[in-house]
Amino acid sequence: MTTTEPATVRPPLPVKMVIAGGFGVGKTTAVGSISEIEPLTTEAAITEVAAGVDDLTHTPLKTTTTVAMDFGCLTIDPTLKLYLFGTPGQERFGFMWDDIVEGAVGGLVIVDTRRLDDCYAAVDYFEHRGIPFAVAANAFDGKVEHTLEEIRWALDVTEGVPVVVFDARERGSVRDALLVVLELALARTEAPR
Repeated sequence: MTTTEPATVRPPLPVKMVIAGGFGVGKTTAVGSISEIEPLTTEAAITEVAAGVDDLTHTPLKTTTTVAMDFGCLTIDPTLKLYLFGTPGQERFGFMWDDIVEGAVGGLVIVDTRRLDDCYAAVDYFEHRGIPFAVAANAFDGKVEHTLEEIRWALDVTEGVPVVVFDARERGSVRDALLVVLELALARTEAPR
């Protein structure tokens, strides 16, 4: 008589990923589109004072803004679960970034191609800390204002930084952009030192 031991089921490996970018580029939307749990957001109303500081030209209907972080998660497969942390986009909240990014395997920098300069701080942050990242041009109204090569040139990112177009409102599109970052991070860990 043979007995079989029940298979040990291990929980998925937790992997932290950061979603960053400027004010109003779609970070909260991306986390909300992909998260398998109700996302945690720290949205606050945009006050008259903040409206005078934050450029609402391209986001006139925006009434709230992230003041700490967004959080969501996504199980990639039975072995891997992404924990997503969205940063606030305004410079005045930049002091939180080190804590939010601690332990992350990589980042997705979302850009609005109508205002590329809003994401320079996020690109610089990941470059200076040696954290693998990809740039995702959010297709507002279904289009982007520049080609991927023009975006790469404007942001001055190397060929090793993937630049993709995605739609922060579409779950599959967000998943594909996150998988680009995950593949980049895995390639870095597997590279000979």
